[in-house]
Amino acid sequence: MPSLLGAKAAFHRISTLRFDLRETLRSLKPQKYKGTLERRFDGELIWVDDEPIIGGPLFLDTTVYLDVLKGRSPVTVDTLLTYRLCHHSAVCLSELTHVFGRLDPKHPSTRTVLETVQATIDDIPEHRLHAPNAAIWGQAGVLAGLLFRMSNLPKGEGLERKFINDALVFLQARQLGASVLTGNIRDFDFLSQLVPTGRIILYRS
Repeated sequence: MPSLLGAKAAFHRISTLRFDLRETLRSLKPQKYKGTLERRFDGELIWVDDEPIIGGPLFLDTTVYLDVLKGRSPVTVDTLLTYRLCHHSAVCLSELTHVFGRLDPKHPSTRTVLETVQATIDDIPEHRLHAPNAAIWGQAGVLAGLLFRMSNLPKGEGLERKFINDALVFLQARQLGASVLTGNIRDFDFLSQLVPTGRIILYRS
């Protein structure tokens, strides 16, 4: 007979997979937002230069992987990655593996690029790689739509889909109690304005 503890754990797993649209709308309140979002001044944001080396866990945005691979990540970012506990998103994993289908296999640099990306993916610990659950996916759709509406950007250029990925990473980090480390300053500033309980750490490459 299953234990009470096991039953509670099973119920928790099931409940986190469910998406409650009414609860999401009560929480995010997309209907209350009007006008256009404006990026805050630098002094109002949290930057990597001001972060202590020892601190809370990080959740890495795709910009971090790309900047590190291209050798353009600031020293302060490299230091933080060395000392902080880092978590990874399956969303960013898909953005990294995208090149394995997109790059021309006949191009002379493709093999080197793919080997570098593969080595990066191989270094991600399996127990720190997180996939969004159904609840996060549902919330991210609402948040991404709100972000697009309030960014006053042109339609039909694929930005809606990009915002969904950003919202997924942001909400995953919030769920884990981690800070998103990202060089995507504007979009994650906007996300943290819409959901102030999410934490971000910004940098410029």
